[in-house]
Amino acid sequence: MLARAHTFTIDGLQTRQVSVEVDVRRGLPAFTIVGLADAAVREARERVRAAILNSGYEFPARRITANLAPGDVPKAGAALDLALACAVLAASGQIATERLASHALFGELALDGRVRPCRGTLAVAQATRKAGLSTLLLAGERAPEAQLVEGLDVAVTECLRSAVRVLGGGTGDAAPARERPSRHVTPSAAALDLSDVRGQHHAVRALVIAAAGGHNCLLSGAPGTGKTMLAQRFGSILPPLNRAEAIEVTRIHSIAGTSAGGLARQRPLRAPHHTITVAGMIGGAARGSVGEVVLAHNGVLFLDELSEFSRTALEALRQPLEDERVAIVRAHRSAIYPARFMLLAATNPCPCGYAGVGDLCRCGEADLARHRRRLSGPLLDRIDLLARFEHLAAHDPDAPATASSREARARVLLARERQTARLGGRGACVNARLDARMLRVHARLDARGEALLHRAHERGLLSARGLHRVLRVARTIADLDDRPRVRSGDVAEAIALRGETGLRGTRVA
Repeated sequence: MLARAHTFTIDGLQTRQVSVEVDVRRGLPAFTIVGLADAAVREARERVRAAILNSGYEFPARRITANLAPGDVPKAGAALDLALACAVLAASGQIATERLASHALFGELALDGRVRPCRGTLAVAQATRKAGLSTLLLAGERAPEAQLVEGLDVAVTECLRSAVRVLGGGTGDAAPARERPSRHVTPSAAALDLSDVRGQHHAVRALVIAAAGGHNCLLSGAPGTGKTMLAQRFGSILPPLNRAEAIEVTRIHSIAGTSAGGLARQRPLRAPHHTITVAGMIGGAARGSVGEVVLAHNGVLFLDELSEFSRTALEALRQPLEDERVAIVRAHRSAIYPARFMLLAATNPCPCGYAGVGDLCRCGEADLARHRRRLSGPLLDRIDLLARFEHLAAHDPDAPATASSREARARVLLARERQTARLGGRGACVNARLDARMLRVHARLDARGEALLHRAHERGLLSARGLHRVLRVARTIADLDDRPRVRSGDVAEAIALRGETGLRGTRVA
């Protein structure tokens, strides 16, 4: 007898529908799985046999052949267990087959028949809805993720017997309480506040501009001046995720296995160590693996001690920063992953860290040259803002505190609302994504502003890409101050915050 069940396998960030075809016929007892299955899928034979027997059903002592179609798509992981078990029961006549045609099954089986949750639940739920299947059966722990997909029935099955009951027309197990969606996101670190920072108003101003317009920002200063302290508070002033962004973040982190279940409430902030490899940064170390740039999608990638990262790892950031995606091409496969993130980096101005601080720096010109070569011109050209930290300000206990995170976040939210109102429906939602055509419309300059840009370009401070990035920052500065038109003062501040004026200099950085 032949039975067919539906499930899905994960390949990178994509889901592939798998039809589990099980044939049970007379012959020597055997259980064979074909269809380009990996070791975890092949080991399902033992899990399925034990789960069926320990759930009180009969495991057929016949020749069982399970085909995972399509046969040319690799299948990985243990999430096919539930579909295999139900197909075996249906093929052996122990359960009805009618509902297998409209239900998808996704979960790993324990030896006692319990259903364990698997990674990628949200992606599987979306694929189930797209495939026209009415119901998804899965473990209750990941049910809140699946319930984010509208128009899909989610049946919680904590064990194999529950799945059999649902396929027979019964009800599933009790679903966990669904979390009520919130319009706002609590700051990523409620205990960290900008008001803890003393002095460094110029750096705080740069960070607020970066958050308001989605710009890349580099923090530069001597050790102990507060670069990491300020970066840790960046999440407290970021705007909340909208629902579409939250769904994207939840999907990625569900597949990667870093999701806590339910809809993501905070923008991801990834902070890899400086020993990270190129594969760890962009992905591709193993089939379907994603890197830090993908995990930071719709959030922030923070690189502390930027100059200590390997040159190849930093150069790998150039395409994602420009295209907001990463294309991974290997010998037998290729994949394109989303990578829209804000780059926040911190670095010392020289190897010893004290360039420009009196006579403390002992680095020679050769040391400075090697330090600057670690940060290539093309990479710096993609950074919109340079925030310099003053050495003396970091040690002044009487310096006034900066604005609180609540105040700064309110300004950022208002600036984002102005951008949304101006750019809604035009392919961009923040100023950092304005293309050349949109800049001509939304960042028109007067004669003084044009002259400032022209002089900066003639002095070699701005490349053609840099001109556009300065205009985007100037547009954000105007939005923060609620001005419909970009003024020459906004352009001057944007040029002053441009990275070319600092890290490409000599000893004073």
